[in-house]
Amino acid sequence: MRRATRARLAADTALLMTAAAFAVPLLWLVLASVDAEADLRLRVPSSVTAGNFDAVLTDEITYTPMLNSLLLCGGATVVSVVCAALAAYPLSRHRSRWGRSYLLTILFTTCLPITAIMVPVYGLFVQVDLIDTMYGTALFLATAQLPFAVWLMKNFMDGVPVVLEEAAWTDGASNLQTLTRVVLPLMGPGVTVVTIYTFIMLWGNFFVPFMLLLSPEQLPASVSIFTFFGNYGSVVYGQLAAFSMLYSAPVLVLYILISRRLGGGFALGGAVKG
Repeated sequence: MRRATRARLAADTALLMTAAAFAVPLLWLVLASVDAEADLRLRVPSSVTAGNFDAVLTDEITYTPMLNSLLLCGGATVVSVVCAALAAYPLSRHRSRWGRSYLLTILFTTCLPITAIMVPVYGLFVQVDLIDTMYGTALFLATAQLPFAVWLMKNFMDGVPVVLEEAAWTDGASNLQTLTRVVLPLMGPGVTVVTIYTFIMLWGNFFVPFMLLLSPEQLPASVSIFTFFGNYGSVVYGQLAAFSMLYSAPVLVLYILISRRLGGGFALGGAVKG
């Protein structure tokens, strides 16, 4: 066997093992959700049942936590994307000797673990009476995700030609009108990417709502999932898998709906002609 063939087989084997590492847990999730006697073993259920989904489709277990997650993550995503667009515009269009240092500082803040700042944040929320409030938690989630959103938004905004803004300024448009009517429509796929990334990262956040929300009726699905873990290590695996399928559905649906637009790239062809 030639050396190139051995190298290709080794690469293919490594890729197959990596794919299996991701596929096996997902396959267990699907099979366990329809298995009345599900456990940690990966097996085909002897009889397919919808009992696990019937058990979790209640207001207390699924509907209320999912609604809380949508309100919490959706509100935080909107705030984060809007603030990121407003912050990225001057960083992209106005050159400064401190611009690169400022951007690196923003990126560095994303490296700080959230657990390192939660104690002072918790104390601050208690003092300003924001503890156990949905809007306070959403604002903190948006703030925590904002640095990387600004970085991404700025990189996408750099791809929009400045000559289009200059044409809008000639027609009397202000900077805010240029941003909302020229720049953002042209970088629609970029805004979509930032929105998706922000929403997905917030959707899976457990620690922040666990610390800042105290009332059980306000907990999102990322926290309420622990109701399936009982005492002494007992876990209802079938219901846990069914709930996990439902919990993953909004993110999957969101990606499927906009995947075609993401593949289109920036529609700037011919924009500067004439």
